[in-house]
Amino acid sequence: MKLLIVEDEQGLRDNMMQFLCKEQYIVETASDFHSAMEKVSLYDYDCILLDVGLPDGSGLSLLEVLKSKQKRDNVIIISAKDSLDDKLEGLELGADDYLTKPFHLAELNARIKAVLRRKALGGRNVIALNNMELDFDGRVLRVDGNDIHLNRKEFDILAFFIVNKNRLIYKSALAEHVWGDHIDNADNFDFIYSQIKNLRKKLKEHGANLEIQAIYGVGYKLTV
Repeated sequence: MKLLIVEDEQGLRDNMMQFLCKEQYIVETASDFHSAMEKVSLYDYDCILLDVGLPDGSGLSLLEVLKSKQKRDNVIIISAKDSLDDKLEGLELGADDYLTKPFHLAELNARIKAVLRRKALGGRNVIALNNMELDFDGRVLRVDGNDIHLNRKEFDILAFFIVNKNRLIYKSALAEHVWGDHIDNADNFDFIYSQIKNLRKKLKEHGANLEIQAIYGVGYKLTV
């Protein structure tokens, strides 16, 4: 899952990034309104952690842009203002949650997971598909009740496919989602081929009842 932290306070931004990276998220950051605007215009995120009081603009203005472009990124507002009016305005503009500073990083993680469950997983922690279960909290794949070891990238790839099952996934979208925005600097997508090859092998060896199809020259599709 890929997050964007929009926060001008460097200490807090760094702490959030370090903590969330340890929780197995892909994390990008922006320290001001204009850099955040550039990122949300170019990329999609599973969740945006958005400070309202930015040095060169308002986080609420960024929310308005997301709403006007009909972008589906989940948004949690993070603000030092514990104002009912601010909360209501943010929620009316499409924010999914509102967290007041100061906060515990564990609470932030719980809020992120709750938002992702509501939007992507229909409120569930586990997705069952044929003879498989994918546990997002424990980051565990089970086939016929048996735990299957997946590395971090394999799990994220499979999760992305399952949430988007029976849809064509472009190689560039998969790379951006699992490896982050810096993927723009990659010369090719050989690293994707390697991870998917290993993932397919594990799924086949353990009898998982699904198929990851390669769409030649374009991307992949998980069919069930």
